[in-house]
Amino acid sequence: MVEVKNEEKERIASEDMGVQIENQDGIELRSFGTVKRWATKRSLWMVHYCTGCGGIELAPLMTSRYDMERFGMHPMVTPRQSDLLLITGYVNIKTLKRIIRTYEQMPDPKYVVAFGSCPINGGPYWDSHVTINHLDKYLPVDVYIAGCMPRPQSIVKAFDMLMDMIQSGKADGYLRYKKYYDRYKANQEKLFRKWW
Repeated sequence: MVEVKNEEKERIASEDMGVQIENQDGIELRSFGTVKRWATKRSLWMVHYCTGCGGIELAPLMTSRYDMERFGMHPMVTPRQSDLLLITGYVNIKTLKRIIRTYEQMPDPKYVVAFGSCPINGGPYWDSHVTINHLDKYLPVDVYIAGCMPRPQSIVKAFDMLMDMIQSGKADGYLRYKKYYDRYKANQEKLFRKWW
């Protein structure tokens, strides 16, 4: 993981300290950073970009056996109300442009989970001239789920891992995207210039 600027670390640390207030009953209240991250991890609204076969694994997660809503996760139809982007399958050059546009429309903090081996290394399409082999060159990915396609149990475990990362402040993909925006943009333009 890439280091975050000192100012950002200080902001996160100051949020963690919160404000100590004592009311008339002598009850001490602490708030802000820790509570904010706890609330964020328990109310992830997702927009899923089903670029391949991974979309079929989302349906079982919404059934009573895995019950995705017990994690506070809910699918949304628009990126402007979402904070979790699921990339579920292979990504080609044509769809990468739309994925980036979707990601940039999402409000901060935002997180990305990539399903399957295709976003990691291209999967069975690794030698195709239009398939993206390393999604993290163009977009920051917080959690990868290995497999072709990963089982619902793996997806639930990845969601648990993402929630732990959010709680501890380690899910910093959106901060990396801001910090290294020029590098991400250069990779994107280099790819798109070649094909558009």
